[in-house]
Amino acid sequence: MTKGPGTPVRNTAGLITPTFGVVSNSKPLGPALDRPMPRPHPKDEASLVQMAEHIPAGTRTPMCAHCDMVIRGPFLMAMGKSWHPEEFTCAHCSVSLSELGFVEEQGSVYCQHCYEEFFAPTCSRCQHKILGEVINALKQTWHVYCFLCASCQQPIRNDTFHLEDGEPYCERDYYSLFGTGCRGCDFPIEAGDKFLEALGGTWHDTCFVCSVCSVSLEGQSFFSKKNKPLCKKHAQTLKI
Repeated sequence: MTKGPGTPVRNTAGLITPTFGVVSNSKPLGPALDRPMPRPHPKDEASLVQMAEHIPAGTRTPMCAHCDMVIRGPFLMAMGKSWHPEEFTCAHCSVSLSELGFVEEQGSVYCQHCYEEFFAPTCSRCQHKILGEVINALKQTWHVYCFLCASCQQPIRNDTFHLEDGEPYCERDYYSLFGTGCRGCDFPIEAGDKFLEALGGTWHDTCFVCSVCSVSLEGQSFFSKKNKPLCKKHAQTLKI
């Protein structure tokens, strides 16, 4: 939290002017070095790598997706199409994909090596290529098991997270470790919320109101009885 300048000031009339602030995140310092290592390839979540299915001769005579000729003999099934085994090759290096894993990209098929070289994003943490589900966070790409909560070490995936000293935290752990509760509503004061400090506690700017009439005391002088904020009118008339 970044507090505004100054501290609560008590004047001669016994009134208090609260300070104001806005919750903000610390400047990132880089990923933690003591987290578990990510799962190795090919254990990417929802891996993009596929394998062609071998179909023996005699079952049927389909048309080849590459040459549009009838296939009379064993053939491959991949991406819902049939292929001559010798014509199912990488679009870049032409290696046979009959026995190799392949990845479909923009209507073409590539061997795993070429896909990594030309298309696959690089994980910001382990620097390996991502061949499965990609997590986009902090303007970078990550393996699912590389983008972890710094506290519970569980994948954050696409859930809400917060930064503290440059480290990502899942929402639950962030508020458990660093969160501040509003004295007015008991809900956490989240990043970006306006808040103020008064009566030894922290309040949402919209929660700091007179305990009787609920008029906003934001930016106003106020009275306090038994640690409850009161406007001038009710401070003089209310017996607490």
